[in-house]
Amino acid sequence: MSECIFCGIMAGRIPATTVYEDEHTLAFMDIGQVNPGHVLVAVKAHVENLYQLDEEQAGAIARASLRVARAIRDAFHPQGLSVYQANGAPAGQTVFHYHVHLLPRHEGDGMALIWPAKNPPRKTLDAYAEKLRAALGKA
Repeated sequence: MSECIFCGIMAGRIPATTVYEDEHTLAFMDIGQVNPGHVLVAVKAHVENLYQLDEEQAGAIARASLRVARAIRDAFHPQGLSVYQANGAPAGQTVFHYHVHLLPRHEGDGMALIWPAKNPPRKTLDAYAEKLRAALGKA
């Protein structure tokens, strides 16, 4: 199996334009820029998805994302910012190394995230919440 592209970036074997780096994370320009300032923030260790992050990595990625998001705001003055992260192919994940997209947004930029809201009744929402509370008790 070949090494993942982000592992190659972390090791310096694949070039990337670095924005920010700390002990656990690397933020770099997305080569598929949707809008100027589109940055990926990735954990350095090969972790495939959110479920595999440890708490230290989760905290580091959140802190780095916040720091870079503020820099995007100050440097590019977008009207908004989309923060996007996908886990698994059905969710749209294409690089299986944990990363977060920080995507500056402007009115009419052509980017859209649309989902079909189901609006279940409160009783169904209560049942979903109970399942989650039970699962949290097992954590």
